Amino acid sequence: MAEVAAKQNFEIVIEPSRGWMNIPWREIWEYRDLLLVLVQRDFISRYKQTILGPLWHLLQPVITAGVFAVVFGGIAGIPTDGIPRLLFYLCGLLGWSYFSQNITNGGATFINNAHLFGKVYFPRLIVPVSVIVSNLIAFALQLIPFVICLFFYKVFTDQAGKIDLTWRLLLVPLPLLHTALLSFGVSLWMSASTAKYRDLIHLNQYIIQIWMFATPIFYPLSQVPKRLEWAVWANPMSVPTELFRYCFFGHATLGVTEVATSVLLSILLTATGLVAFQRIERTVVDSV
Repeated sequence: MAEVAAKQNFEIVIEPSRGWMNIPWREIWEYRDLLLVLVQRDFISRYKQTILGPLWHLLQPVITAGVFAVVFGGIAGIPTDGIPRLLFYLCGLLGWSYFSQNITNGGATFINNAHLFGKVYFPRLIVPVSVIVSNLIAFALQLIPFVICLFFYKVFTDQAGKIDLTWRLLLVPLPLLHTALLSFGVSLWMSASTAKYRDLIHLNQYIIQIWMFATPIFYPLSQVPKRLEWAVWANPMSVPTELFRYCFFGHATLGVTEVATSVLLSILLTATGLVAFQRIERTVVDSV
């Protein structure tokens, strides 16, 4: 009897999902060690056999901001609300880079991990969650050149008065959390759609590119014509981008209504994305 009882204590029963909204939160917590392994895998595989490794995260925003400064600042002459151009572009790229990496990697969850899903069971939702977590490391690395430039302009230039470093710096995790929630919802929808129609993975790349130009990264919201303001505010990524600038510079063109609308839209995208993800997850192994 003791032997039978011991066997029952280690018995694991795998049952099919009972509904689309039956999110396995408890299983995700139990598989937290796997989550850490996937985070480590994503970070290491991204820089395997590269020359600079994680240093790319330091160079990429600097190079991109330099191009923006020449093209949009020097040639097009788009103002930056008095904020030094390099700082303006680097701050805008902070949230956008994290967002785009999340939906690029998380949007192909079922396609990139089909070999893994077909061999062993684990909560599939762990994979897109691991993408969100692993890209936080990239965000921290991209924050380094921005902080260096911020310190330089604040201490060694005559534009220190345009940089208002106050208690608002403590609010930086809020737009970061907002960006993570929004990108998580979008990546769930993309992964569900690409699992069924693989050619949509190419369309997603174009969507990301167009989305970047619809986000106030290289132009301030104060320069958007009145007739086009609705299109900017319809973009939920506009609010966290402006909130990052508000935290670091004290300059932002937004109100409580815009922030609340963007947060509610992010929650809605995540909730419906979870439903779509759970629905596709039940049969995806048979189709990918």
